[in-house]
Amino acid sequence: MIDLHIHSDCSDGALSPEALVERAHRLGLRALALTDHDTVAGNDRAVAAGKQWGLPVLAGIEISTQWRGLTFHLLGYGVTRTDGAVASTLEFLVESRRQRNPRMVEKLRHLGVEITMEEVRARAGGEVVGRPHFAAVLLAKGVVRSNQEAFDRFLGRGAPAYLDKARLDPEAACRLVHDAGGVAVLAHPGLVERDRPDLLVPLLDHMTGLGMAGIEAYYSRHDPGQTLQYRNLARQRGLLVTGGSDFHAPGQGAPELGRGLGGLFVPDTCWEALEDRLATGG
Repeated sequence: MIDLHIHSDCSDGALSPEALVERAHRLGLRALALTDHDTVAGNDRAVAAGKQWGLPVLAGIEISTQWRGLTFHLLGYGVTRTDGAVASTLEFLVESRRQRNPRMVEKLRHLGVEITMEEVRARAGGEVVGRPHFAAVLLAKGVVRSNQEAFDRFLGRGAPAYLDKARLDPEAACRLVHDAGGVAVLAHPGLVERDRPDLLVPLLDHMTGLGMAGIEAYYSRHDPGQTLQYRNLARQRGLLVTGGSDFHAPGQGAPELGRGLGGLFVPDTCWEALEDRLATGG
């Protein structure tokens, strides 16, 4: 059992990279990848913890991307060169969040919610502060009864406190992953299909032309029919198949490490094929 899509408290997860790896070990996972949003800050710590527990850990990232009005995410695996242009691009993405967050605080205050940027930063703990941290503060204050309500009422796209952030175009996102020595994979295509069913196949073809190497067919919120569909799309294009839970925090009915919402099983062959691709230079 493997998991190639997890988040730590260096972005919007609840656990430290070390605690994530320990939890994965105790759950019996064979391998995992840390894929925090727009940052690689936790990768070295996760890899070191993996060596301590005898658990292979791949350094990764999840990048927010936009194409033809569609927002989607690109996973990068094996991102080990993070200086120069890679560092500059990552700093640009983090700075975009920094500029957005105080404006979201002001929007919430105008809506009658007593919240400060200091409270949100305290929830985040790491360098990347995102909407889940706002949701956690709203939940702790009793403004909402669940994270989902926080997004529905305040933080989701189109809600009154929502503000967009800077996103890379597909070319820049693929270039970032490749410059970092990694392999690019389309995250959760089911969410793409939910938002824009007409764009999934054109997006795959466009991204494949840019050097994208895989599709995340196994995912917590994909049903068996979707998983088969995305595996077939990958096979037709000669792409890798990967999978992961999108784990953020234990409990609360959210995806669990390795098991997703209970029915997730990512075959070891996904890890082996990804390792092979990275060993041959992506």
